Amino acid sequence: MDFSLSPRLVELQQRTRAFIAEQVMPLENDPRQGPHGPDEALRSELVERARRAGLLTPHASRELGGLGLPHIDKAIVFEEAGYSPLGPVALNIHAPDEGNIHLMEAVATAAQKERWLRPLIDGRIRSCFAMTEPAPGAGADPSMLQTTAVRDGDDYLINGTKWFITGAEGASFAIIMAKMEDGSATMFLADMAQPGIRLERLMDSLDACFTGGHGVLHFENLRVPATDVLGEIGKGFRYAQIRLAPARLTHCMRWLGQARRAHDVALGYARRRQAFGKSLGEHEGVGFMLADNELDLHSSRLSIWHTAWVLDQGHKGNLESSMSKVLVSEATWRIVDRCVQVLGGQGVTSETIVMRIFKDLRAFRIYDGPSEVHRWSIARKVLGHSDAIGVNRP
Repeated sequence: MDFSLSPRLVELQQRTRAFIAEQVMPLENDPRQGPHGPDEALRSELVERARRAGLLTPHASRELGGLGLPHIDKAIVFEEAGYSPLGPVALNIHAPDEGNIHLMEAVATAAQKERWLRPLIDGRIRSCFAMTEPAPGAGADPSMLQTTAVRDGDDYLINGTKWFITGAEGASFAIIMAKMEDGSATMFLADMAQPGIRLERLMDSLDACFTGGHGVLHFENLRVPATDVLGEIGKGFRYAQIRLAPARLTHCMRWLGQARRAHDVALGYARRRQAFGKSLGEHEGVGFMLADNELDLHSSRLSIWHTAWVLDQGHKGNLESSMSKVLVSEATWRIVDRCVQVLGGQGVTSETIVMRIFKDLRAFRIYDGPSEVHRWSIARKVLGHSDAIGVNRP
């Protein structure tokens, strides 16, 4: 593995870094943000700024309007975008749209790509991914799927309830996972503004970085034409892995940028703030926390780059992405927690951005599979159980 950056990639890194600093960070205190994320007007403004900078949707294929970046290149650009909570929104690489774009490029028909994917890549619309359900439905265990799809002539009727559906409010369409009569799973594409889909409520959550928040969706006899099946009938769980392995890794890329931002804030404060006759950073208790932050940043970046390299070699990378998800989510949480401690009172107020990052980041240890489920699955794999959920050797 050669992790040296080419001149082209260095230029892209620096261009992204400058864009975030000059065009995105000044809007971090914009009032068009609330407990359920940036509103559509702010999102549209950010997207337009990224479009003018030539940085919009860098992970999508060139054929459909993106930059066509491989995973290693994405690791560089996504980390830079993640330096601001608004960066992924601006570059159109936020969840769930980033993962949905990857999935639809791999699975959708030409007609589906023109109808839904192209405007999604162009930043004109948003989407959501409806898989998680209230108990006793699917959560970390997707096999518990309760939402059903029943054939009715040339259509399917979908019934069920989903929750924690990121970006649900204001999304133009949804990818819906539903159980077939034989017990298999299938993905369906459906416009949100149609009878049979109801956004029941938005869920209050610690994080406030996703446009559209986290919603509870109810499907009642939602009629979906057979032409709007995503991929093949019965292959929903397989397609979920196509989406989730890269999506876990891109989460890591973005959150690494936020952790680095918090560390930079804490580092600057430790240099300036005086206590007991010297700067905070000169006290071992603080200096060691900053050193541990550097170690966690370094190990996280290496894990991300290794998994990105595996994916770029054409391997599934499910095991590697699970390991990176656990390692990076827990390391970045430690980093930001230490930053709060270094900042003291400023760390638990909005005087710095660290409190906002702290609140947003905590959920990362749960999204796309909690650490405990990944550890259980990794253990089953290394013990030789081929039925481990979501982790397969390349």
